[in-house]
Amino acid sequence: MTKSLDALKGPYGTFAVVTPNDSSDFAAGVTHALYVGGAGDVVVHGTDGEPAMFVGVPAGTLLPVSVARVLATGTSATSILALRI
Repeated sequence: MTKSLDALKGPYGTFAVVTPNDSSDFAAGVTHALYVGGAGDVVVHGTDGEPAMFVGVPAGTLLPVSVARVLATGTSATSILALRI
């Protein structure tokens, strides 16, 4: 089933605590969004495997990004949740 772009805005039904890891993708697959509870930088691998850094993410931010991994190296944000539909 293909999900429309409107569906990707939520509501989210699955939530998982993220433990940043430099070598392993999420076992549950890519996210539909990340919730950042504690301010800082977030370094991710996108679905293409390429890294990207979100700099200075404020606490309480919802990042609407599909990512395969949150990297430990460079990530200073805390209390990150992976959200999936």
